[in-house]
Amino acid sequence: MQPGYAALFTVTIALIGIVILVASLLSGLIERSGVPQVGIFLLLGLLLGPNGLGLLDFPLHSPTLAVIATLALMLVLFSDALSVNVGDVRRERALTLLVLGPGTLVTAALTAFAAWALLGFSPAGSAVLGAALASTDPVILRTLLRQPDLPRSARLALRLESGMNDVVLLPIVVLVMRFVTVNGGNTSHVTPSDISRDIVGLFLLGPGLGALIGWIAITALDRIRSRIGVRRDYESIYALGVALSAFAAADAVGGSGFLAAFAAGLIIAAMDVELCDCFLDYGDATAEMFLLLTFVALGTSSIWLGLTVVSWRTLAFVAIALIARTVVLVPILHLPILREARVDANSRTLIAWFGPRGLSTLLLALLPVFAGIPGSEHLFAIASLVVLFSIVLHGSGIALYVRRASKTAEQLSPAAPPEPVPERITLDELRALWRTNEQVVVLDVRTERAFERDARRARGAIRVAPDDAVRTLQRLDVPKDATVVAFCT
Repeated sequence: MQPGYAALFTVTIALIGIVILVASLLSGLIERSGVPQVGIFLLLGLLLGPNGLGLLDFPLHSPTLAVIATLALMLVLFSDALSVNVGDVRRERALTLLVLGPGTLVTAALTAFAAWALLGFSPAGSAVLGAALASTDPVILRTLLRQPDLPRSARLALRLESGMNDVVLLPIVVLVMRFVTVNGGNTSHVTPSDISRDIVGLFLLGPGLGALIGWIAITALDRIRSRIGVRRDYESIYALGVALSAFAAADAVGGSGFLAAFAAGLIIAAMDVELCDCFLDYGDATAEMFLLLTFVALGTSSIWLGLTVVSWRTLAFVAIALIARTVVLVPILHLPILREARVDANSRTLIAWFGPRGLSTLLLALLPVFAGIPGSEHLFAIASLVVLFSIVLHGSGIALYVRRASKTAEQLSPAAPPEPVPERITLDELRALWRTNEQVVVLDVRTERAFERDARRARGAIRVAPDDAVRTLQRLDVPKDATVVAFCT
């Protein structure tokens, strides 16, 4: 390995290790305090970057940053689509359509107009910046959405918006980028065939391939699992394989890999096939790791470019970009059609206020940078400035909400009752059950290490791995009305 590549490899591995260690150790503290996790990792990047210890640097055109950011956007789109509750979407169709439709598109249009009028961006650049800044961030919202006292309608609207509005905004960014790069940026020479081909690839080919791959992958998993079995650890990484395959297939034929990954996750959610928790948890954990990696990488130097463009015009634009969504959503949330959704006043306030801009915005703004479109660095700097203000304002609001909710819960809830003692059975009681001819199934649920270390075996016991007990019992056709006795020592 050449010295330059060896150093880059070592730096990347070190970054991954640091992010995993810090995220794991601080996860409990961050969740209880409500402090935005992304802010901590941006500061970690600043500490490790050229303005701090000088250990890491991922400039705007870094190939490593491009790979990490691409994987992060792909995985967050896939995992967000996978977590969509199709039943909730159907029941709350009006709320979903209004938030993802006019709530997202009108916000993007107002922000784009402000970028054109205040900052002098071209129509194409204004459209890209407006779309990027209309995207709300699921990472910053994650702490709020986990709060048990959050009203149901607010939770649903914020989860759907943060998880799905990228699929509304991404086509705007991709289409504008393709038109700008045609004929050296002369969009007047874009032919109808160019437009038709891009629309077909973007809206039909990419999502269609993604949905097909998602359907084939989950159908194959379900059938093979029921016939010959699939190891649980491999089922957990299956989610990553589905997302990568959908992205690569769509990208290879000129479609959008990002929309393909989203479509693959959405079709899996719609199929409602029983999947182990490990499938969903691994996808979420992998997506979150790449998100945090991207924040640290951006925090070394790139995101701080936003501070270099501060002026009265940019600050005025930041204010407009941050209030545009609230201005658009307030009248929408008071429409009579939403009475059926029972969106109360508290929910309306939460939905309208908590629209943080974060990694989703930065990832959309990075796409023209990676494509080498002229002027995209300035566009990214403006987006970064808005994100920095949003992390402070919206992050502080979420932290205050979490702390207030925690205090209220402590004041209202009585002391927690003692945990119930697990039901135990003695050997004499087991023998008594056998004498009554009652159907008794004895399970040996020791861990693999304990099972192999101890040569003793219980008479007639069925060996069941503790992490795959339900599926093993189903495969062995154990009667549902049998008395099950498990031992693990």
